[in-house]
Amino acid sequence: MPHVQPGSFLTLHYRMSDAQGQVIIDTFNGQPATLSLGTGELSPAIEQRLIGLEEGTRTVIDLAPGEAFGERQPEMQQWVARKLLNELGDPAEQYAVGDVVQFPTPDGAGSYAGAVREVRADGAVLFDFNHPLAGQPVRFEVQLIGVL
Repeated sequence: MPHVQPGSFLTLHYRMSDAQGQVIIDTFNGQPATLSLGTGELSPAIEQRLIGLEEGTRTVIDLAPGEAFGERQPEMQQWVARKLLNELGDPAEQYAVGDVVQFPTPDGAGSYAGAVREVRADGAVLFDFNHPLAGQPVRFEVQLIGVL
């Protein structure tokens, strides 16, 4: 049976949840995910735990607070002026605490998400660009369907 190695191409089902059991992502009821190790699609800590597992394995990986997505970083919370939000998106957009907004990367090739933490009277919005699971324990349940 093939085993997961650095650079392996995987077909898998996975479910990621936080300490309270709140499911963040779950592929078990749909199409399995396909990804390559080492490309940043999974956190390095999760990739390390997958290495050596055999095709067909179903297991649960418990990661300590901060291990999966790093610690929460205060500098990752930033105020964004309404003027800039209007330039980046829809000027009519109303932002509310808890909203998740996609921002283009500086090169325009990708995007990253920020969660709204606060909205000021002048329209400026405090975004938290930390991963939602940063600084939290994470449970990662995986079923390895294929290993190439």
